[in-house]
Amino acid sequence: MTRRIDPSLIPEYPDLSFERALWKGGLSAVAGIDEAGRGCLAGPVTAAVVILPHGDGVERTLAGTRDSKQLSPNQREILRVKVESSARDWGVGWASQIEIDQLGILPATRLAIWRALDQLSLPAEHLLVDYLVLPDIPLPQCRLIKGDARSLSIAAASILAKTHRDAWMIECDHHYPGYGFAENKGYGTAQHREALLKLGPCSLHRRSFAPLREQG
Repeated sequence: MTRRIDPSLIPEYPDLSFERALWKGGLSAVAGIDEAGRGCLAGPVTAAVVILPHGDGVERTLAGTRDSKQLSPNQREILRVKVESSARDWGVGWASQIEIDQLGILPATRLAIWRALDQLSLPAEHLLVDYLVLPDIPLPQCRLIKGDARSLSIAAASILAKTHRDAWMIECDHHYPGYGFAENKGYGTAQHREALLKLGPCSLHRRSFAPLREQG
């Protein structure tokens, strides 16, 4: 399956087209899923799941929602509050850097998604996923290329995953000074890599990731 998509199929903002089709088919709890932190050198991978209410009102409430990477930190935080208050249900799950090193990043990401789904009080009936394959989750799924740009549920999940993980990494900056976690959130920026050369890795770093793997 190619990861390319005709740009004409991507709306200006993600909408409820996929959700409406599933609602019309009799499914009530359609859950969007996304993750944050897969490419980081430090910290957990975080997944979020969001079940939005039926109807057009939530599109107005969440106007401006899009892939979290395209939003400023302030925009993401404003939308986080709106998503959490307007969703029928939502959950956030984590897999630690230790689990990432033990399992690999893809299995750890799936573990974080399992944990996010386990946080729901409203059982999901169908999953909308941003391309990722979830073979161990026994629910019907739609894998959407550029899902966070096309599905409002996935875009909302991307915001929760990003904001919850960012807040965790900012807090960690107080306990692990010198690496710039409040700014880089564990991503391999030039400043972060320079700090690694000076300080060496801390317990939050993923030892299985380059360049940490080369440092031993």
